[in-house]
This record gives sequence, structure tokens and C-alpha cells, in this order.
Amino acid sequence: MARSQTTRKTRSTTPAETPEPNLKKATDLVMKLMAIPGKSGNEAGVADFITRTLIQAGASPTDIQSDKAHQKTHIPGNAGNLIFKLAGTRRGPRRLLTAHMDTVPICVGCQPRLQGGIVRSADPHTGLGADDRAGVAVTLTSALEILRNKLPHPPLTFCWFIQEEVGLQGARFLKRSLLGKPRLGFNWDGGAPTKLTVGATGGYRLSIHIDGLASHAGGAPERGVSAISIAALAIADLQRNGWHGLVQKGKQIGTSNVGFIQGGEATNVVTDQVAIRAEARSHAPQFRKRIVREIERAFQRAVKEVTNDLGQQGQILFDGHLDYESFVLPADDPSVRTAAAAIRSIDGDPIHAVANGGVDANWLTAHGLPTVTIGCGQGNAHTVKETLDLANFHTACRIGLRLATATEG
Repeated sequence: MARSQTTRKTRSTTPAETPEPNLKKATDLVMKLMAIPGKSGNEAGVADFITRTLIQAGASPTDIQSDKAHQKTHIPGNAGNLIFKLAGTRRGPRRLLTAHMDTVPICVGCQPRLQGGIVRSADPHTGLGADDRAGVAVTLTSALEILRNKLPHPPLTFCWFIQEEVGLQGARFLKRSLLGKPRLGFNWDGGAPTKLTVGATGGYRLSIHIDGLASHAGGAPERGVSAISIAALAIADLQRNGWHGLVQKGKQIGTSNVGFIQGGEATNVVTDQVAIRAEARSHAPQFRKRIVREIERAFQRAVKEVTNDLGQQGQILFDGHLDYESFVLPADDPSVRTAAAAIRSIDGDPIHAVANGGVDANWLTAHGLPTVTIGCGQGNAHTVKETLDLANFHTACRIGLRLATATEG
């Protein structure tokens, strides 16, 4: 830890002097962040902006580090997770404040515009990127307020993750030793600022490769084994038997989706190869495994249905991995209780929720740091209709600063 961090002076506050963020600066910050291109795997520009902004506010460069998570992720990346640590000026357990830097591809080219308290992209063909640049702005605002105003605070770690949108890859491959052993975890992502996401589903991704037999579609179609036919039969089987989309079997609930299919180059050739990507989700790990088995069985049945005139059939190759495991934090978990106290301190009413999608807290919790996720005012994420409610974003900034300065109670 740099000497400048351990010896800098801080102005004293009393419990009645709870710190308030500069909301004008916070608004300017989130507008700048949403305009920076940074889809999954291309977060370097966002990381550079955060780093420059911290240093300009007085952070020591030695307190800012990046790990090598991008060298382990499923897709190539140009930046690792960005970590900023501050030694405490008051006693207390170290607190972790996190958000993810990447956006989905539809947000590249965003032109954020504020009108009537709502931010949208002026380009109707792009999303806004408030998911999760609003979370980045909340956490960065907290760090900047502490640096600029020398606010008292407990030991703090800020972490901005990469590749959340492609399976929580940054959080999964995080170098935990860089965090400084925090004991309380707070993550900012989608939704209302009074919503505490205390649990989330588990997700499994599956790649399916179908090998058929090519032949001339006009001259000898009977000699071919169509990989497209196999795929169509399997997907229809899943849909017909209730294993695609919302999956409900008795008291068990989950979801599945065939989200990518690619194959064929010409209409006069019986297609011999098709690539498919699918997923299965459920809060119940055993039921999620059953959904995966049913997907595999549907494709295995389909292979047997499609043969050529010589009795030959295709082949299936499955390759899958668990993206993240489900979790639910108890109401008395220290991070949940502390976040709820921060919301109440600004006269909010905390609401506990369990998400059907994954959040970085899935992996943080799996790493041994139970983490609660708080919303920032985003709406309609991953679409061209995405919005950021500025009043809710401001509320999230107030909550973030209270948690960063341990003045939530």
C-alpha cells in the first residue's frame, strides 16, 4: 500500500453528517461511461477511463491493479478485471464494491441522451449500455467522492469485472488474492436501487455439433443425411415435450433455450454439418442437470430417425460447461443486512429478490464472499429500448457512498 494512502488526512464526520455524492458529477460520469464502446472481451477502453479518472482524483497508481482473467476466459479479451484498493481510515472489515464493465454488442455506438429524467440512446439502432455502466458509475462515484473529499472510510476494494455478459467470466477467473480479503460484498447491476438480489439461478451452456452426410440435393438426396433435419427434429421434440423455453415439471422449474444454429452453404447440397449452442437454467442444480440430459436425449433420438438409403446415420458431439451455480443468501447475511440498512438510511424500503439470470455475485459467493446485488435504475436491458432512470441512478449513488463510508446505519 502506498504511503500516500496510509497517511493522507481525512476530514472527520459525525453520524449526523452522512456524506452525499455530487449528483451532477455522477450524471456526467455515467453519460461518459455509456458512450465508451466496450462489449464483452473489449473492455480495455473502459478500464483505461476508470484508471485515468481515479488517478486524476488523487489515487496512487500503485493501488490500481489488473489481473489476467482475460487469458482464461472462453472468448479472447483485451483487459482483465480492474481492482482498486484503499487502506481504511477507520476500523472495520474490508468492503468490496463491484460492477461489470462490459455491455452486450447491441450497445456499441450508443449516444446517450437525457430527456425528462430518462436517458436513452439517441441512435435508435443501439442499446444504452446502462447495463452495467450505471453500476460502474455508482462504484466509481463512491471512490471519487472519498478521494476528492478525503472522507473517512473502512478498508475498501473496488473491482470492475470483465465479460459478465458471456457467462460471468471475469468473476469466475478473478484473482482473489488481489482483493485484500473483504468480508462484505456489494455488487451493482440491473433493477431498482431498493431491490436487493440475494440469490440467482445457475446456468449451463451446451455446444452441440451434428455431423451428417453430404450429397447432391437434386441428383442423389437419398444418399445424404441432413444435419439440419436432425436439428429440426430434436428441437421440435424438446418443444413438444416441454423441455424448451419455460420448463415446468411438477414442482420443478427451469428454462432452456436453443439460441444459436448455423449450418449449410447451398440449397443444392444436403447439409452435413450444423453447430448449435443451447443453455439450461434452474435454481435447483439436479433439475438443471435433468434439463441438460433431456436436451442430449432429444438429439440422440433425432440422429436415429434420419438415415440414408444405405442405413447410415449422423453423429452428435456434445460439449458443455457450468457457467455459474445457483445461490440464495439468508436474510441475516451480513452483506444483506448492511445493504438493507443503507437503503433504509435514505428512507427506502428494501425488497429481497432472486434472479432468474446470473450475476457476478454467483461467482463471488462461490469464491467464499457472499455478495448482495443492488440495482441502479436500468430498464429494458439488452434491447434498443434500454433506459436509465436518472432519479433511481442518483439513489443508487447515495446508497453506494453510504456503504463505502460505512455510514449506512
